[in-house]
Amino acid sequence: MTSAHSGTRGVRGTTTRGEGTTRRVGAIEVDDRDDPDDGRLQRFAAIWSRAIYPATATSLPLHEFERTLEPLARRLSEALRSQPFDPRPAHEVGAALVQAHCTEPDALPLILGVVDAYLVLYCPPDRPQGSEESRARCTRLQHALAAGFVRELRDRTRHEQEELARAARTEAEQALHASEAKFQAVFEGAAIGVGIADLDGRVLVVNDAVARMFGGREYFQRSRNVLDWVHPEDAPGVMDLYWELVSGERDHFRIVKPHPHPDGSVIWTNLSVSLLRDSSGKPQYQLALMEDITEQRLLEQRLHYEATHDALTGLPNRTLFFEHLDRALAADAESERFGVCYLDMDGFKAVNDSLGHAVGDRLLQAVAERLQACVTSPSELIARAGGDEFVALAAGPTAQADAIALARRMLAMLAEPFTLDERELLVRASIGVVDGRAGEIGRAEVMRSADITMYRAKAAGGNRFELADPDSNARVIARHSLTNRLPSALENHEFFIEYQPLVRLSDGTVRGAEALVRWLHPVHGVLGPDQFIPLAESTGLIVPLGHWVLEEAARQARAWSDAGCGADGGQLRVNVNLSPCQLRHPTLVADTVAVLEDAGLCPAALCLEVTENDLIGADEDALRPLRELADLGVDIALDDFGTGYSNLSYLRRLPVSTLKLDRSFTRGMQHAPADPVDVKIVEGIVSLAHTLDLAVTVEGVETGVQAEHLRLLGCDTAQGWYYARPGPPERLHTLVLADAS
Repeated sequence: MTSAHSGTRGVRGTTTRGEGTTRRVGAIEVDDRDDPDDGRLQRFAAIWSRAIYPATATSLPLHEFERTLEPLARRLSEALRSQPFDPRPAHEVGAALVQAHCTEPDALPLILGVVDAYLVLYCPPDRPQGSEESRARCTRLQHALAAGFVRELRDRTRHEQEELARAARTEAEQALHASEAKFQAVFEGAAIGVGIADLDGRVLVVNDAVARMFGGREYFQRSRNVLDWVHPEDAPGVMDLYWELVSGERDHFRIVKPHPHPDGSVIWTNLSVSLLRDSSGKPQYQLALMEDITEQRLLEQRLHYEATHDALTGLPNRTLFFEHLDRALAADAESERFGVCYLDMDGFKAVNDSLGHAVGDRLLQAVAERLQACVTSPSELIARAGGDEFVALAAGPTAQADAIALARRMLAMLAEPFTLDERELLVRASIGVVDGRAGEIGRAEVMRSADITMYRAKAAGGNRFELADPDSNARVIARHSLTNRLPSALENHEFFIEYQPLVRLSDGTVRGAEALVRWLHPVHGVLGPDQFIPLAESTGLIVPLGHWVLEEAARQARAWSDAGCGADGGQLRVNVNLSPCQLRHPTLVADTVAVLEDAGLCPAALCLEVTENDLIGADEDALRPLRELADLGVDIALDDFGTGYSNLSYLRRLPVSTLKLDRSFTRGMQHAPADPVDVKIVEGIVSLAHTLDLAVTVEGVETGVQAEHLRLLGCDTAQGWYYARPGPPERLHTLVLADAS
């Protein structure tokens, strides 16, 4: 055995080749003339030499030892980028390192550690490779290097034994013992687990790192086989990889694998297994490198749990619920069904607002505990969707009935009051239930239907569940679609106005018209105001839409005036409806004045219609804009009069000039004989209105009999299909000319 720094098997001399110089590192001949000036390769060799130099037996100084490693680093770099990939040069590098006296016990772990950490970083392949492919190649190079190192070390030991056999027996035995001890120290000193097994799977030897993973050497006192480490959680195809390796069809595989521990727990490892062949290429052994990643795996599992469970209640969260729902929806069997319950607590905001969020959180935790108790089978799941919303899933052939039963159990479980801080809190909930057959509907559609159905249950009074109804869903979806389309519809000029004549009952002449907005939808065709005005009010778009209607109606009234359409040389009046949002808008008066000025329209030619319900209970601040407009000369009409159940004496303080009588009071007059009750009601209203100096307009006049009754009762003007349906502004001009003739 050579002593440290003896140099007897170090760098072997140099020879001249042409004008260059060649030198030999172990069995590898290097031409210095051909060395590329590669800074990254030199930095790798420098890191490598500094790491392993303390564990060598070389007599070379550090800078010369670094030059010794440069060609070896080059061989590894070339092998890493070889096409096709060939790890055999690393075998030669391992042998060369032994020949360069890197034989101390800690040398091999240090050699492999630097290669693993820095080879791909400082010596990347010529062509871009995927990170997994580069790392896999690096691992195989480490295996080949370790195999070459071990084989050369054994050959060296055998060589030294032959030399010592010619010496005294005692000295030979001492040298042999020292050599074996050095090899054993290298093998055992590796920080990573190393094991060797034959092709039948019998474990021949393991180092201390492997023994520690399995609780000590006692585990290996009896013969072990790698098949003892098969685990139920093994990834699919693991055994296929193993049989391919021991049969010689592959040289390497790398996986993350669980192993059963003697105490019943599980060890998780990064496992790399390589096939060792003899000199003829025949498979001989399998070499395993094992890195214990159990703590890392447990941390990943903990992070996954936190990512898929609600922090407040501990229930599965929306993410995990969707994973289960997607699996249920993707089931292949025709008999497989799913059921989803979407639960929203009624009035939970009041708990947070009155008792505080801390009490609200504790109530949610208590609710979650009760809901979880409703789960009766592994095919059911309760999750918190967020806020005060919970979702439940039932899967399987009976999912439809199971979901309904689950909704009933949840409502029954919440019926009992909750006691928090000696307070009893009653919890009500609305639940939407959706069921269907797997494969027929997507997740988004399921959740949308469940949400719509839940709000239908809430609108029905809450504390109940409703079953999804396709027709109801379609109406809600259509409403939502119209709502989303409204802003662009105004920008794209999809709205237009039709005008319905207002006729003076005393002589049948046209005195004006009511402006009625329509929407020419590109898909649904012409939509009446009852189909989109409520949507515009709910979104706030009614203000710009109403302003546009006012501008268009004012310009049209001016056009009628310029065309001489007014009876007796007068001016036709245009009626425009005002919504509650417009009434409350702070610029109503200024905007109306600006519209009149821009159109050049007299204020008396404009009548703004306000429904009776909008003015019930209005204070002076709310009435002030109407008073200002009335003072300017704009007529104010009280629309749908008689439907708001207002006190008739209240009319005296309203700034209105016209009552528009709701059509419900005059239907009994459409045919003779007229309903005497309707006659008396209308007669009383007309008398009261005229006493207050208010004009009376009647809506919905459909027959000549009805029109005559209303004329005799003293009504001033009327509108309805008897006279004309709403139409384009040009038709009003025609009607006026007909009156004149």
